[in-house]
Amino acid sequence: MRFSSCTGLRLAVAGSIAALGLAFAGAPACAADKIPVRVAYVKVVTWLPAMIAKEEGIFDKNGLDATMTPFTQVANLPGTLGAQFDFAPTTAPDMLNAVASGINLAAVAGDTIESSDNKVYEVLVRADSGINSPKDLAGKRIAGPGVGSVMHVALVDWVKRDGGNPDSIVAVEVPFPNMMDQLKAGRIDAVEQLQPFVGLMKANGYKSIGDPLLAVADPVLFPYWISNGDWARANRGTIKKFVASMNDALAIIKSDEKKARDILGKYTGLPAPVVAKIPLPHYDFGIAPEQLVPWQQLMVRQGFPVDKLDMKKLVVTGN
Repeated sequence: MRFSSCTGLRLAVAGSIAALGLAFAGAPACAADKIPVRVAYVKVVTWLPAMIAKEEGIFDKNGLDATMTPFTQVANLPGTLGAQFDFAPTTAPDMLNAVASGINLAAVAGDTIESSDNKVYEVLVRADSGINSPKDLAGKRIAGPGVGSVMHVALVDWVKRDGGNPDSIVAVEVPFPNMMDQLKAGRIDAVEQLQPFVGLMKANGYKSIGDPLLAVADPVLFPYWISNGDWARANRGTIKKFVASMNDALAIIKSDEKKARDILGKYTGLPAPVVAKIPLPHYDFGIAPEQLVPWQQLMVRQGFPVDKLDMKKLVVTGN
């Protein structure tokens, strides 16, 4: 007997069981029943829950047929939503700048929260540099992932609040793994560094002068998930399944850290000794307009044209 669809097969199985007088507890799951979603991610610990959800079949269990694609430049992702991806990573400056430029986006799920109890970003300097506070960074060459990055936007605000002149900072784009060597060689004066490299640099004698993100808020929304705005409003049920998958993956992180780190190593390609030392961030997949407001206020202070954006309209969840 041939069946034209997965649904037909399931009905036939149900009918056969009923004919035998047996209780029908369920039918085989079929790929055709799952919702296809295209997910961009970056190969770092920030997006570990998505890696686990894919690797452990959690997306499938929650009715999603997820295609995962690694991406390197988060700043380039907003324009891909709807055309290339359904879910993508972002930060508030990237999203708000994109929306202000006319791209239709919605924040649909949280991801990591930076707090004084769980920091992944710190500004590091040489121990003998004489740099001891944010204002001391004025006039210095500072390495970071990019001038428009969430890390640098926060740093500029941090320096200004401390009485330094942020306009005198010279921003230098340097990959995270190369920052320590550049600082050691004296080519730069400070670095905007992320874990696990923060821990590595501290172990090598470099000192931290603080975390600029915590001057924005504490705790503060760090990276999170976005979708095309129209797609998000029409697919709240899919967003709910996506968030459920992230929470199920988080349960694995909490209950079986070894498995989680093994998956992190597989998806990032990092050596096991490095993976073992990476501090795990604080994950929280809820998101609310109030979490975007401090970032909007910061960006307005820096002259970004985001003052007229309504944060309530930019958050669409599955609830």
